[in-house]
Amino acid sequence: MEHPEFAELAEYTQSLVNELLEDGSNEEKDHTIEHHFSSPNFDTLEKAAIVAFKQGFDVEEPEEAELENGAKIFAFDIITEQPLDEELLLDEVKKMLELASQTGVDYDGWGTYFEE
Repeated sequence: MEHPEFAELAEYTQSLVNELLEDGSNEEKDHTIEHHFSSPNFDTLEKAAIVAFKQGFDVEEPEEAELENGAKIFAFDIITEQPLDEELLLDEVKKMLELASQTGVDYDGWGTYFEE
């Protein structure tokens, strides 16, 4: 079953990949992909990070942040290295959505950096 957020994330993925390639990001190099997860509950987020780690993902330390309205939120990133390939990224997005759904945290999409 496809997640409701997948269509929006697929559109974002296509747009970001196209923008990076149009700007001249080196498609021959692997890109560092940061998948963003968050939750207002630290325990829930920590459990999600542990599940991700046990699934073999490179998980960054959870951090606390403050939203514009002053509310506290907790977040962590999963880091992957891969080519800037839309299909590979969409497969990864599906895995991240599944992880978020399974563990009760929010998947806030992904980002990467321009590669020379």
